[in-house]
Amino acid sequence: MAEFEPVLLRNVGVENSASLKVYTQRGGYRSAAKALKMNPENVVEEVKRANLRGRGGAGFPAGVKWGFLPKGRKITYLCVNADESEPPTFSNRVLMENDPHQLLEGILIAGYATRTTTAYIYMRVEFHEQFHILQKAVDEAYEAGWLGKNIQGSGYSLDCYIHRGAGAYVCGEETGLIESLEGKRGQPRIKPPFPAVEGLFHKPTVVNNVETLCCVPHIIERGADWFTSVGPPHSTGPKLFCISGPVKRPGCYEAAMDITVRDLVYGEQFGGGMSDGKELKAVMPGGVSMGIITADEIDCKLDFEDPRNYGLLGLGTSAAVVIDTDTDMRDVLYNICRFFGTESCGQCTHCREGTAWAMRIADRLRKGAGRKEDLDVLVDVANNMGMMPGMNICGLSDGAAFPIRMIVEKFRAEFEEHIRNQRPGRVLEVLETLR
Repeated sequence: MAEFEPVLLRNVGVENSASLKVYTQRGGYRSAAKALKMNPENVVEEVKRANLRGRGGAGFPAGVKWGFLPKGRKITYLCVNADESEPPTFSNRVLMENDPHQLLEGILIAGYATRTTTAYIYMRVEFHEQFHILQKAVDEAYEAGWLGKNIQGSGYSLDCYIHRGAGAYVCGEETGLIESLEGKRGQPRIKPPFPAVEGLFHKPTVVNNVETLCCVPHIIERGADWFTSVGPPHSTGPKLFCISGPVKRPGCYEAAMDITVRDLVYGEQFGGGMSDGKELKAVMPGGVSMGIITADEIDCKLDFEDPRNYGLLGLGTSAAVVIDTDTDMRDVLYNICRFFGTESCGQCTHCREGTAWAMRIADRLRKGAGRKEDLDVLVDVANNMGMMPGMNICGLSDGAAFPIRMIVEKFRAEFEEHIRNQRPGRVLEVLETLR
């Protein structure tokens, strides 16, 4: 694994890194000044050439998304997805907490490139401290002329507001976010029309993730050729990786997307190996919704393509959950089913009913009242929860189905052993309490 110099996290650990003074002293807003002298279309082309793929989970090229905006539009909105609701992801929080002006510079450049006049940062309500840090940064940017009217004498104007969401997982989906921003219940919209054509307030809208926008200033400063030189051809640029669980050094780390799960767990510059002499059992490498791999599969590369070779839904938010051999997979399954069962917005029948039934079955299993046929039912529910790819209003049912199915299939022997060792009559006792 090649040496890597942090780019996105370069200011983390620097004293007063959240301040405008420190940010500008370390080269901040230099890229914005450069971009404001460019033609907006050239900024879009540079981001396209860099092949910056969205860091929020879907991995869709940001420059291509910007290019979907209709020609001749009069109003454009930019929505910044800072909801970060995928367990256990915290890379966006780290960026907003330690380097908020990096995000604001990315917003300014993206806004200029897409001819946006108003940007909304949709922030998860639990980010109390981060909200105040980011709001202070917004105020500093206005005072210094990096936001507001006629920015730095360029003739371009951009207003930026922070909107605090209510903590709904489904509002991490771009149209659910837009609905919430409009003051409605946070439920995803049926597409098409897509936000680029009809988004916020029914106007052309761009929705980008925090980490995605933080990459933009570095593309403008260093060039698309530099960005594409980092990582494999299909997964270019620096990337943030989170790791939590029983490892020696849980945290948020930056690397190129040529590392493996093994590197992330055992690498000295990353997780540093298992803590307290524990043994690795499994890893959820892309956040909970992407699925799970066993200890024998940790050579999976953390890029946009290889996770699918291991049956995973994708790279996701690249937030790894490490599970040790002392962990009961019944508890893991129940926690996941409970999360998705309570977070489903209920619009799609198969998602609403499937997640609810999965939660009930997983609850019985962990209480020692499972049946072998329950495992088949769980897999069947998961296989049918999404009907077929792309047939849901949003991806929540797929995100729920993948971990449920993969946990049952890959750890079926453990579940069956627990069922064999159950106390006789336990099934009837539990079923009686559920009446």
